[in-house]
Amino acid sequence: MTWQALVATFFVTWWIVLFAVLPFWTHTQDEAGEVTLGTSGSAPARLHLWKTAFATTIVAAIIVGLIWLAFGYFGVSLETFAGWFDFRQ
Repeated sequence: MTWQALVATFFVTWWIVLFAVLPFWTHTQDEAGEVTLGTSGSAPARLHLWKTAFATTIVAAIIVGLIWLAFGYFGVSLETFAGWFDFRQ
């Protein structure tokens, strides 16, 4: 796997993981008991963007590392995946 493919895989994986991690540490204004006038009660009271970005980076790095191991050391390829899902046999 080339470094360009690794960077592209990390970029895509980071954004996918972000949407999975985004709800963590988020509390609504209703839960906090302080609803700002003119906003919805389900709006976040406080965003923890640095914590979310850090957790997303760690999880994405682990996933991309596992992908790199699978492709680089265990010989998994796109043809391997195609063989797993070929139901015409």
